[in-house]
Amino acid sequence: MQKYTQLTYEQRYHIYLLNKQGYNQTFIAKSMGRNKSTISRELSRNTGKRGYRHKQANRLADERHQKKNKAIKLTDSVKNYIETFA
Repeated sequence: MQKYTQLTYEQRYHIYLLNKQGYNQTFIAKSMGRNKSTISRELSRNTGKRGYRHKQANRLADERHQKKNKAIKLTDSVKNYIETFA
């Protein structure tokens, strides 16, 4: 099983160009060596009223990444341990 990697700005530009030229998602995915479901999700998440635009898609992806919950590593139990042994 391949490790998942997020799409880069350049890959989004590649999707934008091929999508604008009318190529289907399967062709775009094969040309990039990605799964077609990745392309499908990218287009559905980031297509606005004016269609899929790579700059907008990258900005929206960055915003989603910033908003997602991060794992809290400094829990109360860890704080107590630090206070006890520090």
